[in-house]
Amino acid sequence: MTTAHALSEGSGGPPGQGDTVIDVRDLRMRYRGQDVLKGVSFACRRGEVVVLLGPNGAGKTTTIEVLEGFRMRSAGEVTVLGADPARGDERWRARLGIVLQSWRDHGKWRVRELLSHLGSYYAPYSTDLVRRPWDVDELVAAVGLTEHAGKRVGTLSGGQRRRLDVAVGIVGRPELLFLDEPTAGLDPEARNEFHGLVRGLADENTTILMTTHDLAEAEKLADRILILAAGRIVADGTAAELSRRASAEATVRWTRDGLPFAEATTEPTRFVRRLFEEHGDAIGGLEVRRASLEDTYLSMVRESETGHGADERVAHAFEKGAS
Repeated sequence: MTTAHALSEGSGGPPGQGDTVIDVRDLRMRYRGQDVLKGVSFACRRGEVVVLLGPNGAGKTTTIEVLEGFRMRSAGEVTVLGADPARGDERWRARLGIVLQSWRDHGKWRVRELLSHLGSYYAPYSTDLVRRPWDVDELVAAVGLTEHAGKRVGTLSGGQRRRLDVAVGIVGRPELLFLDEPTAGLDPEARNEFHGLVRGLADENTTILMTTHDLAEAEKLADRILILAAGRIVADGTAAELSRRASAEATVRWTRDGLPFAEATTEPTRFVRRLFEEHGDAIGGLEVRRASLEDTYLSMVRESETGHGADERVAHAFEKGAS
């Protein structure tokens, strides 16, 4: 895959604070008498990478399908690229890119032929040189498939197929890109290259909304992280902001006379000082641990899901396509 630097040549600069690409207000989805989405609200700006986190069944896929125009909402206001996705036309759809978790169509096509064919659909909707469809050879090189351009899709390895998935999603040089678990199946090297590709696309002012279960990946890529649980957004902020929220309390662990102890405190330095003042050399095995982003995520999810077990089972069935 190409580097972020190469992708960002000719970039339009950082996004403006008021340049809103996605605007979601009080989004609700009701299914079989149960509220799956219970008032989801958030916004994404141009060139921003936003990562949507949440447990299975939280409503992530449902939310994204509403934004893509594939699922009709029960209530709320949703604007994507200036239009209601429920009424988006072909010109509007041509401005979107979508990378699904997996797909197995077009196995007999060769890589370059498939991308050339798909890119031709976007040409009539290209309004400027910046947003013209990718040159096929440049795109193949960008996702690291140059050596495999003549191969049939069905013969590609899992990692190569995932690179092709990304190429299909961005062939039209979208203004808004949806990535659903995009690095599933990639080896560490390919995953790192993909991260560079994502940041390069953002440098070109492509807005990216991405789901992942990899919190380290979310922390590395995201300008902002949204946590969706029990049908609501329970956190919205940068990784640093969420980490600071988590680090308000620390756990101090120690041993004394061979017995283990632990204490949660918002003032660990003062607490440790008092321990040594009271017990001196009897204190051993001292450890001060602050909550990580993962701790914060798990804590928020558990807290939000308390008392919502039935709703979550309905949401999970709904996301899997129950009818």
